[in-house]
Amino acid sequence: MRKARALGSVVIVALSCAPLLAVAGGGAGDGSRASVIVQGPDLAAAAAAVRSTGGTVTHELGVIRAVGARLAPAQVEQLRRAGGALRIYDDGKVKTCGGAIADSNYPSLVRARELYQQGFYGQGVTVAVLDTGVWYNKDDIKDEIKEEIRNDLKGNKRVLAEYDAVVGALTRVRDESGHGTHVTSVMASARVSDDGQPIGVAPMVGLVAVRAFDREGKGTYLDVIRGIDWVIDNRARYGIRVLNLSFSAPPRSHYWDDPLNQAVMAAWQSGIVVVASAGNTGPGPMSVGVPGNVPYIITVGAMSDNYTPGDPTDDFLTSFSATGPTYEGFVKPDLVAPGGHMLGVMDENHQLIALQHPEYATADNHLFVMSGTSQSAAVVSGVVALMLNVQPSLTPDEVKFRLMATAEPAVRPDNTAAYSVFQQGAGLVDAYAAAWSAVPGTANPGLDVAADLAGTQHFGGYANRDEAGTYYLTNLKGDGYLWSGAYMWSGGYLWSGAYLWSGGYLWSGGYLWSGAYLWSGSYPWGGAYSFSAELEEPASVNIWVTQQ
Repeated sequence: MRKARALGSVVIVALSCAPLLAVAGGGAGDGSRASVIVQGPDLAAAAAAVRSTGGTVTHELGVIRAVGARLAPAQVEQLRRAGGALRIYDDGKVKTCGGAIADSNYPSLVRARELYQQGFYGQGVTVAVLDTGVWYNKDDIKDEIKEEIRNDLKGNKRVLAEYDAVVGALTRVRDESGHGTHVTSVMASARVSDDGQPIGVAPMVGLVAVRAFDREGKGTYLDVIRGIDWVIDNRARYGIRVLNLSFSAPPRSHYWDDPLNQAVMAAWQSGIVVVASAGNTGPGPMSVGVPGNVPYIITVGAMSDNYTPGDPTDDFLTSFSATGPTYEGFVKPDLVAPGGHMLGVMDENHQLIALQHPEYATADNHLFVMSGTSQSAAVVSGVVALMLNVQPSLTPDEVKFRLMATAEPAVRPDNTAAYSVFQQGAGLVDAYAAAWSAVPGTANPGLDVAADLAGTQHFGGYANRDEAGTYYLTNLKGDGYLWSGAYMWSGGYLWSGAYLWSGGYLWSGGYLWSGAYLWSGSYPWGGAYSFSAELEEPASVNIWVTQQ
């Protein structure tokens, strides 16, 4: 069972262009009272917490849900022990703008920082991000955001190439949307927070930026496929081992008939680990989009730490996370990763998403809070880079197998599954366990990507639906495998390795498609489907969702 992991002792917040306030170290050593800021879920709760210790409230700071207070060291410690949503900041320690930044919790949540302690940061692995591009300014020397994404922790250049699939050329891929920049930073930012930890999951990974989407996050099949094609053709030149696809389009055919999916399958076949978002169209069943519905690849849903990163007992599956099964009966997503209130880089003055949602931009340090399965996929792409840093010889099927074998399902107090396998897949990704896993086996048993691409064989999954509308896995109707489509929202659940899915991971494979599938009548299409008139139909980066 995973134990709660405390965060670093220092958290930084930015208040306009004012100095940054560091977390209190416990007050003055002489026993005198110290001036601090106590932040809670709301102003009233913060004030009540201070008064419960006998402390004095000196300021009401409703804009940040906090109060100013004077507390003795023992009172500070009493509030720290209380835990919950309280945060305590020292009013005396200051730093100038642009240095330290807010701590990010997701690398700790997925145990990536345990690999940093062993020297693994993703170095030697290249990830291609096919998205809206990466933000940069004209000033190449002073642009700190460009540097934190384009350089690793040691200052080495790591953006190996930028390809614009819209124009079909190697050129700078300026991101006017903000989506691609945010996704890339979640995966790879080398910016270091005040506690000395990078905010990205794989802060020394090599990067290839591919732009296939416009300022509004829209793109065509043609541009996306051209981008994937370029990545495959140039994988050896740039050492591309991972392809991140944080976008989605509605399924309009069987997975094998979709040309974008065919390009994705070709990337997997070429030896590239493809990681895709499940989509933000949940929580209903069969809501996973293209290319997340490709059975071979790693499809990622989103969970949230409920703003309490040190307490896994109240974590939950986000309401927007798309769920399976796919129309061909495959279990999706394959696993979940943090996707709620994710801290990443965005230019609040120029990029569209930040301009549309200014309330989620921090002040003057180009950080932005955003939720979505796009960010979840980026976390897993970073985790895969760490895995390949530790074990470079792993194949895509081995990577997927070990990710799923070491993931931690969400469970109730009685150790039964808190969510269906169609909602959480194998569970929450665990970077450390996956990177050091020696579990033998490969994912996608019974599937043949070469035959699928050749059109000689196609495959179906083990999911089914009975007359009552309950989804289940063939011959597996135990806890976690039955799902009526209802979404469990209230409360939180422990993500724990103590729970093991019975029956292993057969559900990640498939059988030969016969055309006589039990619930094939539910398909929105019939027979062969032609994309000849639909190639210009837009796909899009995942839709905006509220923070969770």
